[in-house]
Amino acid sequence: MAEDMETLEIARWDLECEFNNTDHHTELNGVEQLIVRRGQPFTINLHLRSGEYQPGGSALDLTVETGPQPSDQYGTRASFGLIDQIDTSRWSAAVTSPPGYMVSLSICSPPDAPIGRWRLTLGQGGLVEFVLLYNPWCTGDVVYMDSEEKLTEYVLAQDGIIFRGSWKHLISTPWNFGQFEDGILEACLRILEMNPKCLHNPGKDASGRKNPIYVSRVLSAMVNCNDDKGVLLGRWTGDYDSGVSPLSWTGSVEILRNWDTNACQPVRFGQCWVFAAVACSVSRALGIPCRVVTNYNSAHDTNSNLVIERYVDDNGQLVQKSGDMIWNYHCWVENWMTRPDLKPGYDGWQAMDPTPQEKSEGVYCCGPIPLKAIKEGELTYKYDAPFVFAEVNADVHTFMKDKDGSTKKIISTVQVGLKISTKSVGSDRREDITHLYKYPEGSDEEREAFTKANHQNKLLQQQENAGLLIAIKVSAEMRKGCDFDVFAVVTNNTPNGKKCRLVFGSRAMSYNGILGENCGFKDLLNVELAPGEEKRVPLRMNYSKYAENLTEDNLIRLMALLLDYGTREAYLAVRNVVLENPEIKVRILGEPKENRKLVAEITLQNPLPVPLQNCCFTVEGSNLTGGQIITEKLNSTVEPGQDAKVKIYFTPTHSGQRKLVVDFDSNELCHVKGYRNVIIGK
Repeated sequence: MAEDMETLEIARWDLECEFNNTDHHTELNGVEQLIVRRGQPFTINLHLRSGEYQPGGSALDLTVETGPQPSDQYGTRASFGLIDQIDTSRWSAAVTSPPGYMVSLSICSPPDAPIGRWRLTLGQGGLVEFVLLYNPWCTGDVVYMDSEEKLTEYVLAQDGIIFRGSWKHLISTPWNFGQFEDGILEACLRILEMNPKCLHNPGKDASGRKNPIYVSRVLSAMVNCNDDKGVLLGRWTGDYDSGVSPLSWTGSVEILRNWDTNACQPVRFGQCWVFAAVACSVSRALGIPCRVVTNYNSAHDTNSNLVIERYVDDNGQLVQKSGDMIWNYHCWVENWMTRPDLKPGYDGWQAMDPTPQEKSEGVYCCGPIPLKAIKEGELTYKYDAPFVFAEVNADVHTFMKDKDGSTKKIISTVQVGLKISTKSVGSDRREDITHLYKYPEGSDEEREAFTKANHQNKLLQQQENAGLLIAIKVSAEMRKGCDFDVFAVVTNNTPNGKKCRLVFGSRAMSYNGILGENCGFKDLLNVELAPGEEKRVPLRMNYSKYAENLTEDNLIRLMALLLDYGTREAYLAVRNVVLENPEIKVRILGEPKENRKLVAEITLQNPLPVPLQNCCFTVEGSNLTGGQIITEKLNSTVEPGQDAKVKIYFTPTHSGQRKLVVDFDSNELCHVKGYRNVIIGK
């Protein structure tokens, strides 16, 4: 019968990019090329050279290929003909139009096809190129997500919020992910093509792209450049002369474009939230639902013993004897997928960390590891469970080193893994997801998880307080530019009088735990406390003292060390405080309409007692500023209490809610962030 069929001769074809891309939720990438998602049919209209299409009497051979070494065995090549009805489980094609000179051809890929650039051969002469992405709207895809609201947030949203600051003072930082901006998808595909696994074995790598576990691991390694031609170079030393400060970035678009257009040279510089944000942009661009998360008091365990060991001297100052650190916060991403490689129950959010900290299988990457595996203490599960477990669950042991070199353990209440946060679905509010990583502190489930992880139970590590308490209290408002007080609060809960030494100090700090210079210090040798007495000891924080030492992170670490002369026991209280930057006010002038020019009036009041020099505003927003960063510099200085004010002109290109992200910089006030949600009507 097949021998009697007449082969269709194709004169030309129409890829119907606008229809297909819209149907496949890729229209924001543009409609100049065909970009579709796996497991979902797309349409190509064929215009025949001669003859008419006749059901059952016409034939057409089709071949699809991806990668440099296409193979039927590895799923990177498939040949197929016309069938009566689309089969969504495999590569298939069916005609959906009536007999005639124009043929509407519906084509579908299997839901586990490798993502990337594909070539489609139509009969003897037609060659079509298209991009195939993961499909979280498809029930057969392992990245399937069953909530339209969550898909809008975790795949389609081009802007968001990243949480920084400290666990007692969370700061919302706006970010422009921009995964649909011009050229970004091409940059993301190039990341896959430049990864060492692809360069070493391109055929095997192309086949591996069917699996989001594999691709997530590739992205974790390629967002940093430590082992490869990755996107970002990390730097935490404060020396950014050969690039830009990580705090300068307000989005991923410029970073990915710079990498792609500069022969894959690493962009300088990134830190954890930048690495995480770029990984989120790339994951969403490829179709993997993704979100950025922040872990406060995040442990960096260098020796894999699940314990952070810290040493202080008799002035309460940290002594760097161990490589272990506690970062004020640390950001990574979670990608959504099933885990068929693990036993049932470990599907859903998977932690993946592109910040280069420790090597995994010889490469600086981390994850993906199911959140449930971390919560249950399943440290043998892939990938890198012990490292992520320690970040949120490690014990903290603090020792005091005497002048004679001896050490003794001191009582401290420092905990890790606090207020794990991500942006809420559909709003800029914070969602606390700590419960996804760990059971409540002190619960039976937590004890069981620690035992399963072959880890000493936290409850056994908690020493009974001898009756003396030391805590640090702070002022309600701690704004950059102001003088303010902080307090060491000492309480004697014993029936006896106490004579103690109190050391109360402060030092500037970077978010990753590196301490800077002294911002204020007090050493009281004779603090006497009657039974039941409480004393509040103030420490004045003067702007004239801390201004010259403060890092870009606006962080100060307070440390209060109490030494009991009678029992020789030591007690340590530590608290990190964040100095608030002034608010950036954004006012939109005019009615926001698609393709209509708008004006944003942006204002910042100088909160410092000194003038601001070389003031500069930068603004960007997906589908607002044309994928560009708009820069406006002020010609004059801004005196104390005066406003820095500019007007920015921009033209929205798509309707919906968009985030206009603003950054202010001057010699004296660095990287103040702000944003304004703009609702664009058609």
